[in-house]
Amino acid sequence: MAYIEAMNITKSYGRKNVVLKDASFQASQGEYIAIVGANGCGKSTLLGILSGSLKADGGNLLVDGKEPFKNSRVFSRYIGFVPQENPLMENLSVYDNLKFWYCDTGRSLKQDLVNGVPAVLGVSQYLHKTVDKLSGGMKKRLSICCALAKNPPVLILDEPGASLDIVCKQDIMNYLSAYTGSGGTVIITSHEEGELKMADRMYLLKDGVLTQMPKPVIGNELLEVINR
Repeated sequence: MAYIEAMNITKSYGRKNVVLKDASFQASQGEYIAIVGANGCGKSTLLGILSGSLKADGGNLLVDGKEPFKNSRVFSRYIGFVPQENPLMENLSVYDNLKFWYCDTGRSLKQDLVNGVPAVLGVSQYLHKTVDKLSGGMKKRLSICCALAKNPPVLILDEPGASLDIVCKQDIMNYLSAYTGSGGTVIITSHEEGELKMADRMYLLKDGVLTQMPKPVIGNELLEVINR
């Protein structure tokens, strides 16, 4: 049974710029779903809708049987989102950013700094640095920690490995593997081969249409599919 299911999602910017045409897909607990396509095809728009940061023009979404389009609190309870752009407060410290995201979660930041996601991703070592002093890789690690503050069962990531060094990319992939291994659901857009290799299933978004591919592909084979 699908844990998250999108049904006939539509989105347009103006009358002529149709970005999503009845996009549908589903993902089960523990699945890693990759959504691929050319730059500008609408992948970020789709992820924005799935995360609740953008509003769809039509269609429906179910998360654990609940309808977040009718009750937006479902988004904050069930879905963590790591956008491409930096969602952090640059002038605040790493610790203060974490405090903001952990606020009202009922979870212990102090404990997580010792053995939770911030510890696993190495964020605990930089608590007193302001975000504007961090490298791109550390900002991305912190963004993931913030997205997971409420311990959501679904994690959505938009190009998480873009422009990061190989060590950071591997640390993020290791964590995503552990996350799905513990039953979490990952929905990701990426051009990184390592991140795409982890996919259980892959969808192609092209000309507003989302199509499940027969099998996940990478490299030249993926380029051929996108450019076909």
